[in-house]
Amino acid sequence: MLLALIMMVVLLVTGVIWLVDSLLFAKRRDPAQKLPVLVEYSRSFFPVILVVFVIRSFIVEPFKIPSGSMMPTLLAGDFILVNKFTYGLRVPVLNNTIIPISEPKRGDIFVFHYPPDPSIDYIKRVVGLPGDKIVYKDRSLFVNGQKIDTTDVGDYPYEGIGMNYINAKRLHEQLGDVNHDILIDADAFSKDVEVTVPEGHYFAMGDNRDNSRDSRYWGFVPEHNLVGKAFFIWWNFSEFGRIGTVIH
Repeated sequence: MLLALIMMVVLLVTGVIWLVDSLLFAKRRDPAQKLPVLVEYSRSFFPVILVVFVIRSFIVEPFKIPSGSMMPTLLAGDFILVNKFTYGLRVPVLNNTIIPISEPKRGDIFVFHYPPDPSIDYIKRVVGLPGDKIVYKDRSLFVNGQKIDTTDVGDYPYEGIGMNYINAKRLHEQLGDVNHDILIDADAFSKDVEVTVPEGHYFAMGDNRDNSRDSRYWGFVPEHNLVGKAFFIWWNFSEFGRIGTVIH
């Protein structure tokens, strides 16, 4: 959000300088005279910033995964692309919907402004839609009274924070129309919840269920906070095989 605000300010400043110069000073200036530095830079940067701003605000925006809360689907260090118009075209910075297009579906991986601090962007999976009753108990997920079945895929050992070795269990889960894997760490604390999702809000969880700070801890994601739907891994410096992976 901060980057979008900075880009908007720079875009406005360079655009105004270029416009004022074109309307008031350009015609009076000797063609042989060198352009003022501010005007020269504004003319050069405004078109570039405009294109980048439009793409990032309305089409697609890159993000980097900072933690392992979405393992095994997304790893720390994955660079992903987020579709900015899936959930509707929005006013840059203010994030108000201009043109509604679609709503998040159960199973989507979405990026949103973190409710306790909207300056931070979070990424999680949509588990609960408006009106859903969500129960997470003893590491089992229930949506509207129906248990979401899982299938054991095998062990998933990985290195956690501070060189902490974790031997998680990898489970296959179908959430809505989305087939994906989750991780369960039997040695970690598991927070149980029983909530009904309010209208205009969503319940989000990480795929690394026992190592994710999500809606179980800080509450629901308001529709106003939505940024977009994650759909593609375009780079990873340490695992090249992940490049080009479609996100489910």
